[in-house]
Amino acid sequence: MKLKLIVSFLLLTTCFTAFSQEKQNMAVVERGLIKISIMYPYAEGKTFNMEYYETKHMPMVAGFLGSNLIKYTIEKGLANGIPNQPLPFMAIGIFYVKNLSDYQAAIGPHIDAIRADFSNYTNISPVILVSEVIK
Repeated sequence: MKLKLIVSFLLLTTCFTAFSQEKQNMAVVERGLIKISIMYPYAEGKTFNMEYYETKHMPMVAGFLGSNLIKYTIEKGLANGIPNQPLPFMAIGIFYVKNLSDYQAAIGPHIDAIRADFSNYTNISPVILVSEVIK
């Protein structure tokens, strides 16, 4: 009985800790941050190597950003929000940075290497949106 109580307590504590850490990580994205969304539109005949993008391309670009980078995310498109409509984007990569000028200064010298790497994972020309996080 005592052992079951201890195990239950440890399990509850572990779950609570994991949940609270998840909430803390979600709170990292704050108002005023700059969000760079690199969107890869879906089209017939277009390809995208998610494994390469996740393990090589995005870490390479993130490395150029240094301490200005807060975090980055990678999203894989699954469906359109409207039933029976084509997928709008195959993938979206997002960088959250503190300062747009610092982002541009960090990316500028490496833009040719970044573009040259596209052929390693896609034949899609990305659409890029730079925005400010409001909420």
